[in-house]
This record gives sequence, C-alpha cells and structure tokens, in this order.
Amino acid sequence: MELRLQPNKVRNRLLGALSVDELQVVVQQMQAIDLPRGFNLSHANVEPAFCYFLESGIGSIVAKSPDGNQAEVGLFGFDGMTPTTLVLDSGPPSHSIFMQVPGDGYRITTERLAQIIGELPSLRRILLRYALTLSLQTAGTALSNAVHTVDEGLARWILMCDDRTDGNSIALTHEFLAIMLAVRRASVTTALHVLEGNRLIEARRGVIMVRDRDALEEFTGDAYGYPEAEYRRLIGPFQGTCADDRHGLHLRTTY
Repeated sequence: MELRLQPNKVRNRLLGALSVDELQVVVQQMQAIDLPRGFNLSHANVEPAFCYFLESGIGSIVAKSPDGNQAEVGLFGFDGMTPTTLVLDSGPPSHSIFMQVPGDGYRITTERLAQIIGELPSLRRILLRYALTLSLQTAGTALSNAVHTVDEGLARWILMCDDRTDGNSIALTHEFLAIMLAVRRASVTTALHVLEGNRLIEARRGVIMVRDRDALEEFTGDAYGYPEAEYRRLIGPFQGTCADDRHGLHLRTTY
C-alpha cells in the first residue's frame, strides 16, 4: 500500500525535514514496520538489505572486539536512520545495530534509497549532516568513557534516552546497562544509587524516572550537550512533537 504522509505528520526528524513532494518520493518506496526489542537492523560487516528510519523506539550501535568485549558507541531514535554507511558509500557497517527499546518505523531497500539519494540532493545533504552528528555522538561517548565518572556517564545515557522517548517503560537488565556504559554490573548499581541519592531520578520496583531534568543535566556537566546542539544547528529541533511535552523517562530495569 502506498504511504501518503505529510512532513508535519512524520515523527522521524530526517524525513520531516523534507518538502511535501520530496517526502512522497521517499515514502512511496517505504514499508511501515514494527521494530521489537532485539530486532537486528544490521549485522557487522554484512551488507544490509534495508535501511531504517525510526518513528519510535531506540536503536543501539554496539562495537564488539575479537575477544567478545562489547560496548555501545551510539544510539538513535526518531532523530535518525541506519545505517549511515550507505550515505557515506563506505560499504557495510562495522558494528552491530539493533533495537534496544521497541518501537516502529519505516524501511526501504538500500538499493532504492541509494538511487533516491542520487536523485534528491536535499535528502543527501540532510543524511550527510546526520552522519556527522552521529560521529560527534560517538566521539562524545569515547570521551565520556575516558574522562567522566560512571555516575556522569549513566546520567548522560539517561538524558540521551529521555531525548528520544515519551516516558514509556523500558525493559533493561543491569547487564545490558553495563554493556552500554562499558562497566561492570556492580558499577551500574552503584551509579543508580548515586543518582537517586541526589534526587535526580527515582527508582521503585525496577522503574527509574527522571525527577529533575535540569539538575540531571547540571550533574552530567560537559558529558552531555554538544552533539545535541550540533544536531539542532545542522538539522533542526531535536525532540519530536510528543517529546516536547513529556513528563519524564521511565526505565524498567531487571535485577
């Protein structure tokens, strides 16, 4: 079935940046798809058959060493798409990309999207700018892991998820959080207690809720903010329509 969408009805910020006519060119080749938790968007070093534009949920980009060590190097939601390697014409992605928070979106074959990018300079420009902002986020993750405390790193990660959600519960194990932050599970537990002790979050029955967004940003310091500011400068408003009036992020953790 042909999709007929208006830019102001599209949650994805990249698609929403297109004109009405440009958007129709793209979405006519797309398929709406549910994206459950754990859904593989692409595998490392494997040419993907599809590209995905998220409307909701959070995708995670995870690097894995030959010995099996792994850590999250990037995340995205309705602010992005995957894989950006298609836009850069650099071959298959080097990392695994999967849904860490369930959602939905649109998919399009990589072959067709490559053709459309060649036909629509505006789409190519917006996707290249997004690839840049994602690289800035990756650099920010590396810097944070190197110079910031685990508490600050967890606060940064919560803020990044808060940017991309509407307060839905998210099932996450401490083991998964440890992978995201490249630390031990015990360190995750301690960091959660620190944030709760500072009244920045509230944890009850495995649910974490942001209590004071401004204070959480202040606690995070320079660990958060620069990639988001560059996204706004290069692409536009970061939060979607629904996110603007969110009441806080709820993360459901499993002990």
